Amino acid sequence: MCGLAGLFHFSGARVPDQALLRRMTDAMHHRGPDGEGLHAEPGVALGHRRLAIVDLAGGVQPMASPDGELIVTFNGEIYNHEVLRRELEAAGHHFRTRSDTEAILHAWREWGPGCLQRMNGMFAFAIWDRSAGALFLARDRLGEKPLHYAQLPDGTVAFASELGALLTLPGIARRIDPRALEDFLSLGYVPDPHTIYAGIHRLPPGHHLMLRRPGIATLPRPTRYWQPPTTTIAATAADAAAELSARLEESVRLRLMSDVPLGSFLSGGVDSGAITGIAARNASTMQSFTIGFPGTSDERPAAAGMAAMFGTTHRSETSEPDYLDAARSQVALFHEPFGDHSSVPTLAVCALARKHVTVALSGDGGDEVFAGYRRYRWHQMAEAVRAYVPASARRHVLGPLARIYPKLDAAPRWLRAKHTLTEISLDSALGYYRTVCKLHRDNRRALLSASLRSELGDYDPGDRFAGLMAECDPDETLLQAQYADLATWLPGDILTKVDRTSMAVSLEVRPPILDHTLVEWGMALPTALKLKGGEGKHILRQAVAPLLPERVLHGPKQGFAASIGAQLRAQAPLVKQRLLGGAMLDSGLFDAGGLAAMVDRHASGRHDHAQAIWQLLVLEGFLANEAGSTPQHVRESRTVDA
Repeated sequence: MCGLAGLFHFSGARVPDQALLRRMTDAMHHRGPDGEGLHAEPGVALGHRRLAIVDLAGGVQPMASPDGELIVTFNGEIYNHEVLRRELEAAGHHFRTRSDTEAILHAWREWGPGCLQRMNGMFAFAIWDRSAGALFLARDRLGEKPLHYAQLPDGTVAFASELGALLTLPGIARRIDPRALEDFLSLGYVPDPHTIYAGIHRLPPGHHLMLRRPGIATLPRPTRYWQPPTTTIAATAADAAAELSARLEESVRLRLMSDVPLGSFLSGGVDSGAITGIAARNASTMQSFTIGFPGTSDERPAAAGMAAMFGTTHRSETSEPDYLDAARSQVALFHEPFGDHSSVPTLAVCALARKHVTVALSGDGGDEVFAGYRRYRWHQMAEAVRAYVPASARRHVLGPLARIYPKLDAAPRWLRAKHTLTEISLDSALGYYRTVCKLHRDNRRALLSASLRSELGDYDPGDRFAGLMAECDPDETLLQAQYADLATWLPGDILTKVDRTSMAVSLEVRPPILDHTLVEWGMALPTALKLKGGEGKHILRQAVAPLLPERVLHGPKQGFAASIGAQLRAQAPLVKQRLLGGAMLDSGLFDAGGLAAMVDRHASGRHDHAQAIWQLLVLEGFLANEAGSTPQHVRESRTVDA
């Protein structure tokens, strides 16, 4: 796990400024405290910060091929690099190190862009091919490792693992993209390929970008080299459970590759329990780590019980964060608004693990691949209604009924029918989008200034979901929802959260369930093997049943975060002070009356706007940081950029 950065000139007439490159890598010291390296020549400069995991002595970067014609800077792990090495050696390649980085160099020379199809891993890398005059940027299939890029005013292309590295460059455009802001308020994150800044992009998961010279100094479109399955396969429960068990075993085994201490996150749930149990029986020693919350959501007792079963050395701590303070610190981690408040305890468990290990396995991906989220069950139930109620009746009867039905946030769940009626009244894709939406359109727009509302026009973040779900088999409604989540929620929220919080403390996190071969197979399973009897992850529970106790296999799902509603309600005066302070209102983006009304409704106890208020507090921290780091003349001309 590392941080990479680079500068590329299409003309190749001059050597990029190495001081700028070092400024970029210094901004990512936390991603690689074990070493740094720079390479510069006419037209290109590559930088690297290293967290040493494999081949501690030989894996120094940027790494050159023996003839010096290829240079690579790489972040991540190639789990099958030993298999690739044997194949490449048979083809005549000679290796000088044991590192997976060198395997990338030889794979590129042998297969070019096709090398990506052969790699199993989490990665972002840049290869400079001098003889071809080409710079090749690539990101792993699921988006476990990040890669950001931008074109500077002089035509230079800059790229880096983190936004913060790009923001050190003079001339970088820091104009806020109004659509990205709308996406953030809707989803809680800015989905790829966008960032909060109009001129800075993320390379999407499963894509690569080729820059060639000589050529026109414009950025080409990224090329997709992988996508999740768009249709299902036939499978029986018995065969699928046996195969899943074997696939999990192999995926975990691959991710035990390490020359440094390794452990596992362990909550009270199925996913992390299964991963930890499999790892414990395949490793000579295994440590496990848990963060708990005082009260009913404390997972420490269940985790301790499983750790005792598996024989891991177990450590746990309690987290009682002040979320109001934490909101302002998010910008230091993410460098743009990020609205998942579970990032706070995730950072805590990463910090705990880093005291003892350098690598940790996680259970991330189980809910997305095997349909564990409750929203998948609601979506399937809504689809069942849509199949029997004509679209006209849903629009003209259920839609109006939903609009007049009161929003009963404080009522028992069975009385909170407004969202259900609204979802059923919509077509499938927009109905599913509503289940993942944090702040619906009318509530979002009430917070925005008149000028920003006008600029946004009829832009709707839900259109992205409609486009993604249309790529799937129209009869596979569950797969459609999962497919959309793998392109949005998984890389935009879950994997971004894990990468930034773990790298903030120089910890590498590996999620075995996100092995791309396991994802391809698991997502393509029939709906009946994923959802059964109102319970998600059916086949996963079957596969790991020999490992886990019954209370874990079929216990209630608990989110990895404490409820923040009561805390924000108790701190309502301070919340209002922040949201009506200089950073928010000086930005010209928000309406003071709309902000105050939302805080008051939440404080009354009759409405739950905790998620929206947290996102607004995160935005306030981001805007305050922007105001403090941007020259006045830029601030005055900036507000938003279409």
